[in-house]
Amino acid sequence: MATKRDYYEVLGIKKGASKDEIKSAYRKLAKKYHPDINHEPGAEEKFKEVQEAYDVLYDDNKRQTYDQFGHAAFEQGASQGGNPFQGGGFSSQGFGDININDIFSSFFGGGARTRSGRPNNGPRRGDDTLMRVRISFMDAIMGKRIKVGITYDETCSKCGGTGASSPSAIHTCSRCGGRGYIKTQQRTLFGIMESESVCPTCGGKGKIIDSSCDACGGKGYTRVKRDVEVNVPAGINAGQQIRLQGKGERGINGGPNGDLYLEIVISEHEFFRRDGNDIHLDVPISFIDATLGTSIDVPTVYGEVEVKIPAGTQPNQILKLRGKGIKDMRTGSPGNEYIHLDIKTPTSLSKEQKALLMEFKERSKKDESYFEKFKRVFRK
Repeated sequence: MATKRDYYEVLGIKKGASKDEIKSAYRKLAKKYHPDINHEPGAEEKFKEVQEAYDVLYDDNKRQTYDQFGHAAFEQGASQGGNPFQGGGFSSQGFGDININDIFSSFFGGGARTRSGRPNNGPRRGDDTLMRVRISFMDAIMGKRIKVGITYDETCSKCGGTGASSPSAIHTCSRCGGRGYIKTQQRTLFGIMESESVCPTCGGKGKIIDSSCDACGGKGYTRVKRDVEVNVPAGINAGQQIRLQGKGERGINGGPNGDLYLEIVISEHEFFRRDGNDIHLDVPISFIDATLGTSIDVPTVYGEVEVKIPAGTQPNQILKLRGKGIKDMRTGSPGNEYIHLDIKTPTSLSKEQKALLMEFKERSKKDESYFEKFKRVFRK
C-alpha cells in the first residue's frame, strides 16, 4: 500500500497556515486537477488527494487529531470511527464551505450552479432582531407595562405584500416560466458547460407586475414607527428577553416578519443588591446597639420589616429575612433578603460619654481583654 503524503505538503502550505490560506491553496489545486478540466493520467488521483487533505485540515477537530496522530488517526478501525475517506471517491458538491461548482464558476466566468444555488423565489421568513431596553431596579422586581418605540417594515395592507395594484396585475414571467432562473450553455475547450443564473427579466422572483400598488410603491411593505406596549413580568432579570412576534426584519417574497427580542437591562439600586432572586442590603447600627441588642425597621423591596438585633452581635454578621427576596418569574417562589450589619464606632465622644466608657473599661479590667487572649496564643 502506497504511503500517503503529508497533507500540508499536498496543499503546499506550512503547518501553521490559516484557514484562508488552506482554502486558497485548495481552490488553485482543485482547478488544476479536476478531472473535467485535466485529462492527463493521474490527475484524478491527485484531485482526490487534494480533496482529502482539505477535508481534514479545514476542519479544526480533524486537523488537531491529524497534527497529533498523523494518518493513523483516520485509518480503518481507528478510534475516530474508521477512515472518513474510504469509498468516498470525489464529488462535485464540495467540501467544507467550498463548492466545486463555485470554482468552475470563477474559472469559466459564469459556470454551473447547483440546484441549491438557484434563487429561492418562495416566501421566506425574515431575520430576528435584538433591541435593549433599560428598566429600573424596582420595575424588574414588581413588573410593569412599558411603552417601547420600534421601527419595522409592515406588510402593505392594500396589496397584502404583493406590491401589485391588483391580483390581475401579477403574471408569471414568460422568460423563466416562474422558476426565477434560466439555463444557458457555453461552449468551451473542455466541451459544453451548462449553467444557471438569475432570470434578468424578473430578477429571480418568477413573477412580473404590470402595475404597482400606489400605497407602497410596489415594495409590498411600508416602514412604520410605533409605540408598542410591553408587559415586563415581575422578577425578570438582566439579560433575559421578551419576544415581540412579527416585529423583526421583514420577510422575503411575502414571507412573515421575523421576531424582535427585547433584552432587559436593569439600572442599579442605590442600596439594594440583587443576586439571582436574593436581595442583599448593608444596614449600619451603633456598637451600643450591637452590644446590648435592639429592634430596628429594615427596608425590603416590599416595605419595612421589624428585625431584632441580638445582643453581642459581631461586625459583618449577616441576618436572613426568609421570603423577602424576589419572587421567581416562573414558579413564584420568593428568594431571601440578607442583612449585612455594619457596626459603626463613633469617631468623637463628649466628655460624659468618654467618662462612662472609661468607667466601663475600669470595671472590665478583671476580665482578660480580647487582645490579651490573642497575644497569649503567641506566648505558647
